[in-house]
Amino acid sequence: MQHANATVEHRADAMEQALDARGWKPADFIAEQGQLIDEQWLPQNGARVVARAWTDPAFRQRLFSNGRAAVAEMGLTMPLHHRHLVALQNTPTVHNVICCTLCSCTAFTIIGIPPDWYKDLEYRARVVRQSRTVLQEMGLTLPPETEIRVWDTTADTRYMVLPEQPLDTVGWSLERLAGLVTRDGMIGVARL
Repeated sequence: MQHANATVEHRADAMEQALDARGWKPADFIAEQGQLIDEQWLPQNGARVVARAWTDPAFRQRLFSNGRAAVAEMGLTMPLHHRHLVALQNTPTVHNVICCTLCSCTAFTIIGIPPDWYKDLEYRARVVRQSRTVLQEMGLTLPPETEIRVWDTTADTRYMVLPEQPLDTVGWSLERLAGLVTRDGMIGVARL
């Protein structure tokens, strides 16, 4: 007799029923996580960090020295297993891009939940080997003399890219600057 594999939905329902049977409340956990994703783990958090780094040289140095402590100054938290947050500075000659070759790890409480393409096996594999081509396919063409550095997250280290500040924005308010910063810019697949 041949059995069909259960759909993802059926497997998720079975797991939820098993947890319910043990007195756990998976529906509550799922609802709580959904609320965090929708209300707290937003790219706007990282955009505020970037804007402050652009306007406050002392904060920028603290961000480069100990990113986790620097974002905590702004009231932003990270899970305990995210022991390190490394800020990577883009310059006219160096462009940083982040990935997670094993899964889809990001500093999600800072830059938001990763987009679907970030989780895709093709992106994860190709951005390391063919970074310039992948970036170009995503709409970012860099000059040939620009060095591209790809950073792969680890079990305890997360990265965020500090994009270059557009020259015509010097003197703007923090709020206005933060409005320029995108999740893709903090991942390194876009320039501002």
